[in-house]
Amino acid sequence: MSQTIPRTNRTAVTNIRSRWSEQPKVSSNFISDGKPNAIASRENDGGPQGVLKRLSVMWPSMPFRKDKRDGVKEPELLEPPCPAAAADTSRQQRYASGQYFFEYLVVVSLKKTKDSSSYEPQITYQFPKRDGMAKYQKEEEEKTLKAITLFCFPEGISWAPLTEYHSETFSFVLTEIDGSRRNGYCRRLLPGGKGARPPEAYCIISSLACFGLFSKIFDEVEKRRQISMAMIYPFMQKLREAPFPAPGNTVEIKSFIPESGTEIIRLTRPFDSWLEHVNFATLFSCLTDEEVLLVFAAAVLERRIIFIADELGTLSQVIHAVAALLYPFTWQHTLISIVPEILIDVVMAPTPYLLGVQKRLLDEVTDQSDLLVVDLSENKKKTFIISIGDEGAILPPKLKTELLEALSHRKKGSTVEELNRVVSEAFLQFFVKTVGHYASYVKRRSGEGGVFEKRSFYKAIESKTTRHFVKKFIQTQMFDLFIQEAEQHPEQQQQGIFHKMIRDNHEKKKGDKTNKH
Repeated sequence: MSQTIPRTNRTAVTNIRSRWSEQPKVSSNFISDGKPNAIASRENDGGPQGVLKRLSVMWPSMPFRKDKRDGVKEPELLEPPCPAAAADTSRQQRYASGQYFFEYLVVVSLKKTKDSSSYEPQITYQFPKRDGMAKYQKEEEEKTLKAITLFCFPEGISWAPLTEYHSETFSFVLTEIDGSRRNGYCRRLLPGGKGARPPEAYCIISSLACFGLFSKIFDEVEKRRQISMAMIYPFMQKLREAPFPAPGNTVEIKSFIPESGTEIIRLTRPFDSWLEHVNFATLFSCLTDEEVLLVFAAAVLERRIIFIADELGTLSQVIHAVAALLYPFTWQHTLISIVPEILIDVVMAPTPYLLGVQKRLLDEVTDQSDLLVVDLSENKKKTFIISIGDEGAILPPKLKTELLEALSHRKKGSTVEELNRVVSEAFLQFFVKTVGHYASYVKRRSGEGGVFEKRSFYKAIESKTTRHFVKKFIQTQMFDLFIQEAEQHPEQQQQGIFHKMIRDNHEKKKGDKTNKH
């Protein structure tokens, strides 16, 4: 349930072009004469709450999921969908059902400002063009497109022409006001040409979470961009018309390239579709197994965690990997894989978050306490720059040892899918052994929804250390929403790998008891 933050200041924003021309207009960030006010102005913006307000006001696609304990109201839909939007809504429903690979592709280029003193990101190409939208839909799309420029170039205006630039791929998430999420896949590279020139970014927006698949799509887009921008259109049109493949299946797309002829591009989805947006390799190359468990412990109790790195790809891959460790639970709070420099004050937010911050902004985040700051860079002096200090005592000791043992089964040279399976199953087993008995404590009456008997649930746990952990975990919003689903839709929830592992674990226990007798 997405939440908004009470507005404590209504200073108008009329113009922020002097800071970032493509920046969405923001309440209370800038003074009315158009000059940047201190974006960290806690006095003028209601303290840390104002940080969240700035983001939610900038665009509705980045609401902040707040714990019910914070006592913040849910937002109301300000304008109902109008009849004129019926055709576009139909397209969106077909797209959301999986008919389309993506919603749109944009190219974001760095253009000189009017005074030629710096560069600003601008969308120079969009496919497809969206026509026939209602006014409110156009306004929402404009906000989304402006947000995209911000995430494609989070460094701000600090750019200079380059002769060499290492191509990098990363991702971000835009969360809608109804809680649904759209994924942004971005590749930055140096465009074709001679002499020094600024990089440009390709960004694909899709409701589908499949990082590896879209990385391959970017390879094809980049290849065509080197020939001509016009070569991108027919390829993306073919892709948009292609059916999104089922897990483990392949879709073939025919595409013509001058001098090469017709090529067949094969795009294959991994079998474990719930892990297709994740590659645990980066996480475990940046952190030791023990360090990963400390991060997991902080995340499972929904604490504030900031990851520091130089590479944008490292930040986005690690944050998505950490969120995936929580499966079958879902991170319900702020998640920004790469925090744009202009939004760095989001680190002051008092509510749980997973944030990725470039290392050059490290000084902006180290004046706080009551959070975990994790350095992912190769030349780090220490991994945990800031910590609360109790992270090592959160997980039950016996289960922590079992986790480390399971993780040790990773093999060098294993494929992404093999690595993902070993890692995910290790953490799934942790949740099976701590809360896998939850269904027995969702009591039902005929014609009514279920009711979760929380006290009986944790009292049924024999291990004192595990019971101590579970008493804390059941207070999180991720567990609360998981149980709400179990109470309301038990049939839907009993499917999937988590519940299969619960059943397997139950059968194993029955077998062990039988063997003892």
